Amino acid sequence: MSTSKNQYFLNWDESANSAMTEVGGKGQNLGRLNRYGFLVPAGGVLTAKAYQDFMQHNGLAEPIHAAASIKAEDALENEEMLGEIRRKINEGHIPEAVRKELAERLAGIRLLDKPVAVRSSATAEDSARASFAGVHESFLNVAGLPDICRAVKGCYASLWTPRAVAYRRKMGLTDDEVAAAVVIMELVPAVAAGVAFSCDPLTGRRDRVAISANFGLGESVVSGSIEPDEYLLDSRILLPKIIQKKIGSKKQYTRSRLGYGTELVSSGDGANKRQVLDDSRITELGLLTLRVHEALGSGTVNQDMEWAFYGNKFVVLQARPVTNLHEPSFPETAGQPVIWSNANLKDVMPQVPSTITWNLASCMLPRMMSANLQAAGYHVPPGINWVRLYKGRGYFNLSALQWGFYDAMGFLPGKTNEFIGGHQPEIKVPAGNPLSGLKGMKRVLRQIYYGINILRIQGSAETIFKDIWEKADSWNQLNFSGMNENELISLLSEIREKYVEYAPPYMILGSSASLPLEMLARALDADFPGRGYSLANGLLAGTSEKMTSAEHGYRLMELAQTAQRDDAARRYFMAEHFDSKAFQNEIPEGSQFRIEFEKFLKDYGHRGVYESDLLNPRWREDPGYLLENIRAELLSPRNADYRKAQAEKRNTVEKEIEEKLKWSFQRIKISIWARQARKGAEMREMARSVMVKPYESSRLLLQDIGRRLVDKGILNEKTDVYHCALPEIIDILAGYWDGTGLKILVEDRKRMREELSNLEPPDVIIDDSPQPKVQAPEAREQVLAGIGVAAGRASGRARLIRHPGENTRLQAGDVLVAPSTDPGWTPLFLRANALVMEVGGTLSHGAIVAREYGIPAVVNVPGVMKTLKDGEQLTVDGDEGKVYRA
Repeated sequence: MSTSKNQYFLNWDESANSAMTEVGGKGQNLGRLNRYGFLVPAGGVLTAKAYQDFMQHNGLAEPIHAAASIKAEDALENEEMLGEIRRKINEGHIPEAVRKELAERLAGIRLLDKPVAVRSSATAEDSARASFAGVHESFLNVAGLPDICRAVKGCYASLWTPRAVAYRRKMGLTDDEVAAAVVIMELVPAVAAGVAFSCDPLTGRRDRVAISANFGLGESVVSGSIEPDEYLLDSRILLPKIIQKKIGSKKQYTRSRLGYGTELVSSGDGANKRQVLDDSRITELGLLTLRVHEALGSGTVNQDMEWAFYGNKFVVLQARPVTNLHEPSFPETAGQPVIWSNANLKDVMPQVPSTITWNLASCMLPRMMSANLQAAGYHVPPGINWVRLYKGRGYFNLSALQWGFYDAMGFLPGKTNEFIGGHQPEIKVPAGNPLSGLKGMKRVLRQIYYGINILRIQGSAETIFKDIWEKADSWNQLNFSGMNENELISLLSEIREKYVEYAPPYMILGSSASLPLEMLARALDADFPGRGYSLANGLLAGTSEKMTSAEHGYRLMELAQTAQRDDAARRYFMAEHFDSKAFQNEIPEGSQFRIEFEKFLKDYGHRGVYESDLLNPRWREDPGYLLENIRAELLSPRNADYRKAQAEKRNTVEKEIEEKLKWSFQRIKISIWARQARKGAEMREMARSVMVKPYESSRLLLQDIGRRLVDKGILNEKTDVYHCALPEIIDILAGYWDGTGLKILVEDRKRMREELSNLEPPDVIIDDSPQPKVQAPEAREQVLAGIGVAAGRASGRARLIRHPGENTRLQAGDVLVAPSTDPGWTPLFLRANALVMEVGGTLSHGAIVAREYGIPAVVNVPGVMKTLKDGEQLTVDGDEGKVYRA
């Protein structure tokens, strides 16, 4: 809310801090743009209070009250009534207090006698709910207080045209909700102008920037009176790439008329051959559009921007959310609502991602989401909006994923949900067996083709992994501080492109355990009805020697054993006042513990707690978390031979299978699928490790950029770079922007991130409506149900851990109860008797590692963090998928 003593006219700074009900959408957005360093013409907003006082001063309450009964479909028939309201407004008198303050404030910013633009900024206009695009009037080339007041009344009157009234009724807005604020701003003597969208409004594609341009003022483009130049850019590239240009005929352009208003004049010969903006300016404008998208739309709400170009610089004239944007999807799902889920994203990225992390994720995730479908030879329509943010959290398009897997390979939506975990609804698919008939045959063939492609990519995995690993190591060795700005842009582009290139094989390798695990469970279920998954989980216990995320847990246990034998290390870890930052001073370099710990960091130092966010340090940077876990192991040793326990569990299952199946073909089939499921799990975990390897390089590079921006006074701290968007960084490095306002934008983002972090996100959104969470079990219920993902049965005290930083609370023999887990949680697993998770599926990280360790695990238990009490006794049955309370 505004704290200004002025009642009627607010400058941009005051408008940025005012409510939309005071300055309207246009006024508030211009104020925010000015606050964040965008070049905005000098000006301000005549507030809605001026409109309200004007209407009261001129006795218009009664006719406006009468107009409230007009329905949308009857607006044209009531033109006479509405025309009378407009006449009274245009003939009315602006109150003296309003005129006086308006004159004083305009004189103060030297606009009283300059040509200005007077634009409607109704209080519900340019909002995410309703754009009112082209509904209300604007007046250009207005000079002097009398003409400005006349234009202001014209803006007021435009609220009462049949079109405006009908639009309000259609959007469910009352007349009182749409009071008129008015933007008054300097008229830019543009040599070119137009509109730009941070998406393609025709197709709905979010990975495009669409620009329309003409010579002169932008009115000719906005009004649609000419054929402008049309430029389409690919925004997946750091410097947006022009992919399509259509040079319009541009037979006319708009210019200021002598004295008042504008006129449409002939462009002369050759206009249809001249490009309004050259390619470098198109790229610059594309970046500017993306900056507006990030600043006003938080990178998720697309923006429609009016711009002008003069004096070698771009000026933003207004910006508003794009409403009613088409949602590209599969034609067969048309008419069904879009289901958005955070199921798997909540597992790997449970926190509100930093701005730069989401920039990277939103570039990679669409490639990931469609990778398996394309690997099956299935055509995926271009431009599907696969991911989005909602109140700071990431969600993926579950509707598209469910239909894609159903139509491509015959997987029912429920099966897709089971793999990804979480609790979400299912789309409607045709009744019957999806694998029957001609379509069914095609789906079976795609399953086969998909399997072949998985084997092909698995065969190339070592080469793919080596390429990423070596590339990341080479980036780590670079002298970032010695690079110039263009070299930094090139390196950022190279790293980003490598991520994008790796995204499809990463996803395919990450999913490569799904089909074998499903086939293994089916094969076992045929001879052991109802026990397929349980036996499969037991069969996979402790079978891998290449499970990287399990291996680093074993290595930490071995480090604890080494510390027990190393006098200096033991004294350090067992000290009453333990300081994780002091280990280099307390433990000699040549000690056995230091030698083995350095080896561990060489192999796993690129990993971290909640490593999916670039904001979070890697273990090599800050090994404190690892040292705390080693200390916890020393203080509460498990003294268990995990590999022996795993072997016993696996041997029991193998013996049962052997006794029943002997040397049948069925047993051979089970053996083949078990081997493939094991290999798929190994590939998934290694692919994940390789994915985050370049994050270390990215952090080093970004921190150097952050240091430069601090040195220039653009940022307060170098770590603030993680709260910058990539288009903002590129805009500065490319020399298009001096970074003015970025410091304020970053502080606003940090504050907003903290606020959003305190909100409990919904698990599912349907279209734009958050859905209630799946009801948690009653606190008195003794049995909680989920999905059993690791075989066996074990008991212990419930230890509710909400963040791996609470690792020291977990004692040997406890049951680890967590909201979700990523590789940073793995060190805790080996101290736990069993694992219970609120989310997760059969192929979540927690499920795979628990299976490998042979720890009974039940996941996807709704509301378990609220239902259970810390310290209560539990029995976890990973075979039945049940958690029993004592």
